[in-house]
Amino acid sequence: MADLTSNLAGIQSPNPFWLASAPPTNSGYQVMRAFEAGWGGAVWKTMGVPIINVSSRYGAVHYRDSRMMGFNNIELISDRPLSDNLKEIEEVKKYFPNHAVIASLMVQSRAEWHQIVKDAENAGSDGIELNFGCPHGMCERGMGSAVGQEPAVLKTITEWVKEVATVPVIVKLTPNITDITEPARAASAGGADAISLINTVQSIVNVDLDTFVPNPQVDGKSTHGGYCGPAVKPIALNMIKCCAQDEQVNVPISGIGGIETWRDAVEHILLGASNVQVCTAVMHYGFGIVREMISGLTDYMDQKGFNSLDELVGKSVKTVDSWEHLNLNYKILAQIDETKCIGCQLCYIACEDGAHQAIRINQNGGSRIPQIIEENCVGCNLCSLVCPVENCISMVQVENDQNSESWTDYVDQGKAPETFDDDRAGGKHHWVPDPKDALKM
Repeated sequence: MADLTSNLAGIQSPNPFWLASAPPTNSGYQVMRAFEAGWGGAVWKTMGVPIINVSSRYGAVHYRDSRMMGFNNIELISDRPLSDNLKEIEEVKKYFPNHAVIASLMVQSRAEWHQIVKDAENAGSDGIELNFGCPHGMCERGMGSAVGQEPAVLKTITEWVKEVATVPVIVKLTPNITDITEPARAASAGGADAISLINTVQSIVNVDLDTFVPNPQVDGKSTHGGYCGPAVKPIALNMIKCCAQDEQVNVPISGIGGIETWRDAVEHILLGASNVQVCTAVMHYGFGIVREMISGLTDYMDQKGFNSLDELVGKSVKTVDSWEHLNLNYKILAQIDETKCIGCQLCYIACEDGAHQAIRINQNGGSRIPQIIEENCVGCNLCSLVCPVENCISMVQVENDQNSESWTDYVDQGKAPETFDDDRAGGKHHWVPDPKDALKM
């Protein structure tokens, strides 16, 4: 059986499934229940100077089947006294010494950081997570994402913490930034032992059409909140990949964002995460989901022949490249399995109106089964994505008469110019890898 033991920057846990810093880790009672259910670690709800939270706090985006695909919150850090949280951390470690308990912290001055780090370590915390990601409420006070969006400040505070910390320090990053590698590099330069990402995305999820106030509502007003849940997984995966590929980051990653199943967790791990943190799925389905995560990951690793998590971490990173290096000679076409087609013609509508008019239907009232017009098909995948029948439409590789493998090959062979005409801009512009270089031309 595969070994699920996780190691993030020296922090050991029985498996890679941690609870993220959030309402499910608000108390020792909850964390111990989670560990009993099978979670390998927990990042305590962020501690600092206790604040007053609002009511209500949550909003959501539901898909057609009422499944909650996106979750929004305007809740802030812990409203419980620091002494209570520290006492409960100590109690949890007494009963679960082999599980990872991470103290998430957020204060301001150097003296405050030094003191709270020492307090968290004295309570038995296995690691420290610096919350530089919260996108609402705390950032207006100069904390949270206000730090995460300023790499120089992030680096300085990380250095303050490392002056006194004796346990591993994890820096939690905000996704509300243009280039995630900039704060990631700053964290590494400041001495961080690991980074975690992503925190929530700034959002307003919907507006009440009767009251005209966005949700959640607080006495007739609202504010932007932090978006999480399955909807943010693609954003998280891309940002994790960016950090894993960047040589200047070069620290372990704890993956967060949209994880509900073992498959979601494996995707994060393949793109560079050493472990994963979960919040929204637990708030939706409860602590018990970890049992399926553990069994699913174990079965997957056994079937693929992986003995340890380290063999999985980052395995997909090298398969992600920049666009100009993609193989332009690779060609696929859509094929419809007539034995599975139900004649809904969604593929025809999507292709006719939204793609390349590569599907025809019988105009004489005969069969409702669409047909692929191969000379028009560009292999965009849209038809297979909208088809409601599993494996009814497949994308099949075919031979291509092109000899060039990538855009750069086309340029080298003189088949594509290094400049292109752009009438809207009023002249020729060079093909450059970095837009800042265009200013030098």
